Amino acid sequence: MTVSLSPITEQFGAVVSGVDLGRPLTPDEVAAIDSGMDQYAVLVFNGQDLTDEQQVAFSKNFGEMENKTGGNIRTEERVNQHINDVSNLDNNNKPFDRNDRRRFFNLGNHLWHSDSSFRATPAKYSLLSARSIPSEGGNTEFADMRQAYDALDDKTKAKIEGLVCEHSQIYSRGKLGFTFNEEEIGLMKPVRQAFVRVHPKSGRKSLYLSSHAGRVLGWPDPEARLFLLNLLEHGTQRQFVYAHKWQLHDLVMWDNRQTMHRARDFDETQKRDMRRTTVAGEAMTVEQAAA
Repeated sequence: MTVSLSPITEQFGAVVSGVDLGRPLTPDEVAAIDSGMDQYAVLVFNGQDLTDEQQVAFSKNFGEMENKTGGNIRTEERVNQHINDVSNLDNNNKPFDRNDRRRFFNLGNHLWHSDSSFRATPAKYSLLSARSIPSEGGNTEFADMRQAYDALDDKTKAKIEGLVCEHSQIYSRGKLGFTFNEEEIGLMKPVRQAFVRVHPKSGRKSLYLSSHAGRVLGWPDPEARLFLLNLLEHGTQRQFVYAHKWQLHDLVMWDNRQTMHRARDFDETQKRDMRRTTVAGEAMTVEQAAA
């Protein structure tokens, strides 16, 4: 079969058919998927019953795997070493207790964000596999930051050109009242990211927003935070958003350089076993401050 893409909207999101992600892909299949990512930014693959190893092998077609260190407070290894465990399950495959600190950390995934914007070199692609899903809820929403940028007025575009933000999970989790210990703080020092990103192939500009963004360099904090909130509200208007309703064994792949996403509520007494692989970015968006 030939890889086929069916657009979800005219320019954002597509459903992919004609490919089995559990087997090695041909160069033409990889190229077709990569091209689809450039165009649609979010790709949905239905009916992909994958092992961790198969998911990792598929992900490696698109670049080096990102090092997980510093991305989560979990210490147990319920999954493959290259998998980010974003489930609601403990090491015994039981849903977290309501007051479990790991659950509190996971609640940050319900905020709009771009994966690994808190790293000096942020992520390229994320690939999320649904191994177990609740009976209802638990959708993932994606916002097209290309359309969001295009819809800005010229004055705002000029204002944000060249601006730099500080990103850290300390900022995003702090919005929910979550606090880190000293060791965790050492792993989560703020990094600098450009406010506007340019796609390396299309040349199209995107707003680079995330709940991890907490400061604008050179701005007073109250003014910066209000500005970030207003832009976040602009960028997540319904016309820019695709809400994915998960089916068992879906795999969804998205470009963190062009999108934001967030998880939605579900009955947390039920299992939601979601496993993410992350393809590392290829360059910093701006130079980092000296240590």
